[in-house]
Amino acid sequence: MNPVAKNNFGTVQRLPALLASLGQRLPAFPGSLLCVTALNLVLRPHLPDDVRAGLAGRHLRVRVTDAGVAFDFTWRGDAFAALRPAGVPDLEIGACTRDFIALAKREQDPDTLFFSRRLSMEGDTELGLLVKNTLDAIELPLTELGRQAITRFFSALPGRRGAR
Repeated sequence: MNPVAKNNFGTVQRLPALLASLGQRLPAFPGSLLCVTALNLVLRPHLPDDVRAGLAGRHLRVRVTDAGVAFDFTWRGDAFAALRPAGVPDLEIGACTRDFIALAKREQDPDTLFFSRRLSMEGDTELGLLVKNTLDAIELPLTELGRQAITRFFSALPGRRGAR
């Protein structure tokens, strides 16, 4: 059974302590590479030019609080790029694993999580609003977009049906 943390707004499931301690021991940069790969597959095709311009050169960090990991990245040219963790990011978004999954699946609203103190955004307020409004504007759940991106990726591999 997963450990839980209670707050005034309900119960939140957390990762088991063993997984969390493992996450804390992993080096940060390879995780950031995996994170930007996912962002580029799922989000990049849906970002309007004005959002891309607003993200350009900005240091962003996603912190998975119960896993003890953080992923640093930026927008460079036409894609997200991993950064080595250094200094204070322009924007840090933090939540537990379950809440990030709920956001991606559209099971939870970011405002609800924010006001219940389960989602944190620290740093540049304008950048935070840009990220939040961009994610809100995407109509499909991110998990469905991810499924479509993975299907396109594998179908484009040489020797696969549908490959060019």
